[in-house]
Amino acid sequence: MNNLMGAINLRARQVMMAQAVNANNLANASTDGFVAELLHMSNSADGSQDYSIADFSRGPIQQTGRDLDASVQGDGWIAVVSATGDEAYSRRGDFRIDAAGLLTDGAGHIIMGNSGPITLPPFESVTIAIDGTISIRPLGSQANNMAVVNQIKLVNPPNSDLIRGEDGLFRPPFGVQVNADPNVRLQIGTLEGSNVNAVEELLKMMDLAREFETNTKLMQSSDENSKRLNTLMRIN
Repeated sequence: MNNLMGAINLRARQVMMAQAVNANNLANASTDGFVAELLHMSNSADGSQDYSIADFSRGPIQQTGRDLDASVQGDGWIAVVSATGDEAYSRRGDFRIDAAGLLTDGAGHIIMGNSGPITLPPFESVTIAIDGTISIRPLGSQANNMAVVNQIKLVNPPNSDLIRGEDGLFRPPFGVQVNADPNVRLQIGTLEGSNVNAVEELLKMMDLAREFETNTKLMQSSDENSKRLNTLMRIN
């Protein structure tokens, strides 16, 4: 009886873990550049080896025509500054320029240049090249007077080396330095959408809800049977 209850409890915990991953994927089905999670269920007796992995398949490319939108062509990542101040990697390219001149993405992460966070001086116009080079036309200058001011740091470490953080950003192992890769290219005027399949995740959500309900009923039934067995043993 104890073994049965343990197995039911383990499966219930696994379903709850799957529900958390599923809910996060669904919540980010429309987040630009979001990388979905896939849950790996191990055969360990206590579930201690269960873990989630990233789905590195590419999201759909959407034409926006906006000069500050960019998607990564093929493999590669955009280097950003995370909320905790460390360098991390994203495929989100909906760039913005804040009041202080900092280049950020739509989530507010500051974009890294090859020598630190990118800050732009006052300008009339700004362009981003496919290699991440940023050029501006300074205030008051003529239309053909473009000046290169920085370059977005684009990297391409092996996906197997990257660690997903709770913030959805990816990082190399602690202490590992990732250099810019000159072969990574951007496609300007486009955005990469989330690679979450919303229909599949909704179906999965319903399946998980039914399984969780089944496990709850099994736990209740097992508990009731255990109480009946204890009562019979006391009578005998």
